Amino acid sequence: MPCEPRPPHTGPLRPGRGRRPGRRARRRRVVVLTTALLVAAVFTVTLMAGQTFYPLDDVVRVVSGEQVPGASFTVGRLRLPRAVLAVVAGFSFGLAGVTFQTMLRNPLASPDVIGISSGASAAAAVAIVTLSLGRTQVSVLAIAAALAVALLVYTLAFKDGVAGTRLILIGIGISAMLDSLIAYVLSRAPEWDLQEAARWLTGSLNGATWEQTTPAVAALAVLCPVLLSQARNLSAMQLGDDTASALGVRVERTRVTVIVAAVGLIAFATAAAGPIAFVAFLSGPIAARTVGPGGSLLVPAGLVGSLLVLVADFTGQFAFDARYPVGVVTGVLGAPYLIHLIIRTHRAGGSL
Repeated sequence: MPCEPRPPHTGPLRPGRGRRPGRRARRRRVVVLTTALLVAAVFTVTLMAGQTFYPLDDVVRVVSGEQVPGASFTVGRLRLPRAVLAVVAGFSFGLAGVTFQTMLRNPLASPDVIGISSGASAAAAVAIVTLSLGRTQVSVLAIAAALAVALLVYTLAFKDGVAGTRLILIGIGISAMLDSLIAYVLSRAPEWDLQEAARWLTGSLNGATWEQTTPAVAALAVLCPVLLSQARNLSAMQLGDDTASALGVRVERTRVTVIVAAVGLIAFATAAAGPIAFVAFLSGPIAARTVGPGGSLLVPAGLVGSLLVLVADFTGQFAFDARYPVGVVTGVLGAPYLIHLIIRTHRAGGSL
């Protein structure tokens, strides 16, 4: 007897069937919104709290341009540029870091690891100690050096395309050479220049001004849309170059575009605040764990980077008996995670 065709299912879907993409999208929106609100909250606290506490209405009046005795100087000229630089530098580091990690499909592919930050730091050390240049000249030289090192690493790693492992290993080697140069320059530095260079190399927001913050803001405003426009292509490249090409992605063109934009963000952020350790390295993995699978991590990682720098800077200022630069606090957070990642990769039988 022939079987009758099964009527179409008209009842409710089983839990978990057909709803997972929607749940992921809702989770993503909630996490991104929550992180953005946390950034705004910590940003506001950093403007209000310090050796002198100012109420929120005074802060709002200062930000809106009114003159408030005491608060106009402390909030408007000291705290506000510092907080804005923390947000901009953190977002730039987080966005650039996750771009490299996504493009090369490796959590170790961070500007901290592959030599870009070391290039800017080496140039700054030479500019301060050997050439005795001013802050603006140091920043310009650091930006140029970061771009040059990125080009060198990319050129040396290119062979029928760029393999992530090859680029990382070459970057680690160049980073070690540049770190040796930094150590040599510092060993011959006069005491005053040594203090200035060490402060810059650590990564610090102390004495932040609008003059050094404005270029970083402009770079983020120009380069962030470039990276966001490549978000789909980056996601496709996670599947491999061949698969991405089959999906219509111009792999090498995309790779060059995102490298130039990401290196530009790192260069300008480093020139403004110094190489704040491990923010670019940590932001992507933290964003991935909170947002979950699916979708681009660019904006979540940028927000995480801003939150990390804001919290680390505030902690370094007021959580201890002594004041510590933001780079010291982020270094304490990032170094254990780097060791954990290497150990976990080794135990899993994987390679870098």
